[in-house]
This record gives sequence, structure tokens and C-alpha cells, in this order.
Amino acid sequence: MEVHVNYLAVFVAALANYLIATVWYAVVFGSLWKRLTGITEMKPVPMNMVLVFIGSLVMSFVLMHSIAFGNAYVNTSGVAGGLMGGFFSWLGFIAPVTMTNVIYEKRPWKLWILDNAFWLLSLLVMGTILSVWQ
Repeated sequence: MEVHVNYLAVFVAALANYLIATVWYAVVFGSLWKRLTGITEMKPVPMNMVLVFIGSLVMSFVLMHSIAFGNAYVNTSGVAGGLMGGFFSWLGFIAPVTMTNVIYEKRPWKLWILDNAFWLLSLLVMGTILSVWQ
């Protein structure tokens, strides 16, 4: 199976992830996140911002492939395929891995919920963008 890569969709989905993170952690839940993590001051560092966006691009590119294979496997497409791909990526990869932070690093469950709600929302949006533009 050959997967056609829509690089514009990959870029837009990565940008959506980045923008959702900015609103989620800086505007809506910034003070709660700082309290739960113990971080008192957060200054924007350009190199960190670039690295985070590159991570978003990689995630978007891999999610696009996952959705392409998943859509072929369950014979779906469009919004439903994107939502399924985003949800199962969150459920299978993000949720269990981040749970390790709670268990071994003794981080609060509230932080896990806050972070995982972000990742679930972000992956659902990214998956929808990627699946609709596939």
C-alpha cells in the first residue's frame, strides 16, 4: 500500500497541535498547569518553540500514516477515520506512557488528566485534519 503524503495537511495539523497547546497551557489552564508542575515562571525560548513545533510535525506525519493504514483496515475515511485514528493513538500511546509519570515520578493525577485531555483533543483535531485531507 502506497501512502500519499499531503504535506500541507501534515503542516496544518502540526500547526493546530501547536496552537491548541498554546491556548491550553498559556491561556486557559496556564495557572493550574504551573501549580501542578511546580513551575513558577515560563519564558518563551525561541529554540524550545522550534523544537516543540518540529515534534508536532513528526507526530503529524506519523499520525497521517497511522490513519491511512487504519482507514484501509476498517474501511473508513473522513472525520470518522480521523477521530478513530486520533483516539486510538491517544489511548494506545499517550495515555499509558504519561501514566508512567504519575506512577514513578509521583506527579499528581490532576496533571495527568490536564495533559491527557490536551493530547486527546489535539490528536482528535489533528486526526480529523489529516483524514479529511488525505
